[in-house]
Amino acid sequence: MSDFLLTQIINYGAPILGAIVFIGAMGAPFPGTLIVIAVGAFCRQGFLPWYTTGLVALACVVAGDSLSYAMGYYARERILRRFGSSERWARAGSSFDRWGGMSVLLTRFLITGLAVPVNLIAGTSAFPFRKFFLYDLFGETIWVFGYGGLGYLFGTQWEAIGSLLNSVSGLTLGLVILGIGIWLGLRRLRSIGNRKEQIPGI
Repeated sequence: MSDFLLTQIINYGAPILGAIVFIGAMGAPFPGTLIVIAVGAFCRQGFLPWYTTGLVALACVVAGDSLSYAMGYYARERILRRFGSSERWARAGSSFDRWGGMSVLLTRFLITGLAVPVNLIAGTSAFPFRKFFLYDLFGETIWVFGYGGLGYLFGTQWEAIGSLLNSVSGLTLGLVILGIGIWLGLRRLRSIGNRKEQIPGI
């Protein structure tokens, strides 16, 4: 799929790249980071103008993120009717209010596999759209121009750079999931311990 998409970008330019990152921001399984790195290399080779290509990609990916945020926002009432009375939901909403901006920022360029779920959670938790937009814009600017810049810098070696960054992103995602699992496990053990203390004779 990557080769086909990259061929279309070379043939038809920035609008195809914009469409790819827009659809990817709503959950389509495109290798977005690899494509952005490759497009940076193509810009260096003169196939595409770097400034307009970068701006089109940035505008389209932010639009896609905003749309997936809106999907979560407009499904909020239905979700709240089902989970709103849950203590876990309340804790999750509180945590996102506290760390939501950083979650949005880091999932734009570092832990990209969690970007779409974070967009949806931001919408359903009523995280202010203005804050979401600013963090999203900053993070996606790093993603488009940072990774595209690496492709531009390394030129024909873009595939090796893409593989390395995918490995780093996968490792980071794994560590984040492991950390969440440990944190949830510790909270569960603490909760069980508290309940035992409240039961007479234990």
